[in-house]
Order: sequence, then C-alpha cells, then structure tokens
Amino acid sequence: QVQLVESGGGLVQPGGSLRLSCAASGSIFSINDMGWYRQAPGKQREVVAAITSGGSTNYADSAKGRFTISRDNAKNTVYLRMNSLKPEDTAVYYCNRIYTTTLWGWGQGAQVTVSS
Repeated sequence: QVQLVESGGGLVQPGGSLRLSCAASGSIFSINDMGWYRQAPGKQREVVAAITSGGSTNYADSAKGRFTISRDNAKNTVYLRMNSLKPEDTAVYYCNRIYTTTLWGWGQGAQVTVSS
C-alpha cells in the first residue's frame, strides 16, 4: 500500500513563497499521474495542480502563474512551488493520484497559512 507524506508547509506572509514536498512509498510512483489538492476550513477539497507520468502539467485557475508542480521519479517525490502567496491560499495541502477514480490513502497533509 502506498503511503504519502507531505512536508514543507508553514506560516508565510502574503507575497511569500513555499515549496511543498510529497514523498510516496512504493515503486509504482513513476507511472502515476499525481496532483496537489487543498482543503480550506469549511470548504471541499479541490485540485490545485496536476502532473502526468510524462511530465505534462495543469493548474487550477487560482494557481496559474504562481504555482509550479514538478516531480522527481527517482525520489518518488512530487513538489509544489508556491509563489506570490495570498491569504486565500491558506489550507491543508495534500498530494494523491489524479485522473483516476482510485485514489491512494490520504497523508496527513501540509498546513499552509498565509497571514501578516
């Protein structure tokens, strides 16, 4: 069973940057399309960014131009670089498979708080 461990969250001022990491156990990581999701208090979980096994990327409108998703298959890790952060980016961020009906179990997530 694949386990996901997110890290890199924290408290940052508006306009600041963070880089999140998500490490996946298991050897099947590289063949999976991966996504970053986030869930703000009182809101449903939403997709922020996606990267296919071939490296193609896609972003939610709210993330375009500010966030960059990448992956290192040798390290079984997917990253999310977030620049120009806004208070509305405050949420718990998770990674998981994407473009599939079968997700892996969710990790603990990485809390991102954007506040002055």
